[in-house]
Amino acid sequence: MPTAVVSSGLTLPLALLKAMRPQQWTKNVLLFPALLFSQNLFHWRETVLVCAACAVFCLLSSGVYLLNDLLDIESDRAHPLKRHRPLASGALPVPVGIAACAFLSAGALAAAFWLSTPFAWTAVAYFLLQVAYTVRLKHVVILDVGCIAAGFVLRAVAGGQVIAVTISAWLLICAMLLSLFLALGKRRHELLLLEDGATAHRRILGEYTPDLLDQMISVVTAATVVCYTFYTVAPETVAKFGTTRLVFTVPFVLYGIFRYLYLIHRRQMGGSPEKALLNDGASLVNLVLYGLAVVAILYWLR
Repeated sequence: MPTAVVSSGLTLPLALLKAMRPQQWTKNVLLFPALLFSQNLFHWRETVLVCAACAVFCLLSSGVYLLNDLLDIESDRAHPLKRHRPLASGALPVPVGIAACAFLSAGALAAAFWLSTPFAWTAVAYFLLQVAYTVRLKHVVILDVGCIAAGFVLRAVAGGQVIAVTISAWLLICAMLLSLFLALGKRRHELLLLEDGATAHRRILGEYTPDLLDQMISVVTAATVVCYTFYTVAPETVAKFGTTRLVFTVPFVLYGIFRYLYLIHRRQMGGSPEKALLNDGASLVNLVLYGLAVVAILYWLR
């Protein structure tokens, strides 16, 4: 049977794949710090489990993205970029979007319970939080970005639960602060991009101003660097890893944050954090060097 072709020129499967937003699956990399910092990176069983957990969160987040696009279909059509999304543009029929949303969400949660019960309940909490955000909380000032941050923290917790390790409270706080930084940068980009039409697309943008967001970003930026630095020199961290060398990774964190601030303010790239990071060569190199430095310090230089 020939594949149906939609008006945009995309086949139906490609339209569905685009609506699942695979480019945003990079956010689920936050499931891996527990594997890395628990020194299980080269243990195949734990690595496979975290990879499987990451796949579950990719499918679960895609289900949430579809729900969001279904609920925001009219406002997305008024957005200069989001109007090209498959559901908003008509490339993906609404009934197909509804069915895919239900299938992905239910299938991902079932797979989560198959992997690990504690991990599964965290996945359920993540899903319910995202639904609450999509339906209501994204319209509540400050709580909107707080929910985004909480979603990242739940990812980090889930990465530890699937391999039965407890992730450091320091790292959880760092994940929360870093995700707040990205969420606030995204709000700032939307506010400046849409200008007078901002509230027509996202009502909550009327509660923010560029100056307010810049102040909040400054606070979160400083807190992130300080928190990560404290983590690297904390007595419990030194005792756990048997080394003080983790502090040498702080410059990579500093550079990464400063580089992202540069991308936000000078290149107006804060609207999609994953695109900004993946399309910026300096950020990618810095991220790779940071990862190599952590692996070297925790696994080889103790």
